[in-house]
Amino acid sequence: MHETVAAPLRARLAEVAMYKRALVPLDGSAVAEAIIPFILQIAGPLDMTVRLLRVVEPIRPMVVEGARPLIVDDPVVREREAEEYLARIAAELRGRGVDVAPEVRRGAAPAAILAAAKSCSADLIAMSTHGRSGLGRLLFGSVAEQVLRHADVPVFLMRQTEAQVAARTAT
Repeated sequence: MHETVAAPLRARLAEVAMYKRALVPLDGSAVAEAIIPFILQIAGPLDMTVRLLRVVEPIRPMVVEGARPLIVDDPVVREREAEEYLARIAAELRGRGVDVAPEVRRGAAPAAILAAAKSCSADLIAMSTHGRSGLGRLLFGSVAEQVLRHADVPVFLMRQTEAQVAARTAT
């Protein structure tokens, strides 16, 4: 009896152990960062390398009729802020024994995430989803859904809402 239970468990552990390089996209929100405790739980035991990714999406110029376009985007500053943000999180993960590398990319988030996964040979993408549905999802779209639909590697999605994150932070 024990052998029939142990065999599938050993097979599942071997399957999970094949994940050696995880890409973790972060957007700077507490919801996105909710994936980090999960990464901490699996990275050490699986001897996993973690690539943290922050995508800096371009901000379109604002145009008011009869006026010149107002450009409010300073990509150099935004990239530096993204690098500093990832450096803080990477330092925390390194302090806990995780092999981690931060990366900042420019562009549309879904395409940049998929390109980063390919370039770092990730065998897993782990990310939180804001859990929007209905009108919110229609208006804001879902980066996680687009990544899930087009990724060549498994995608682990953790659904989190602002309320869930706030409740966990409060306790």
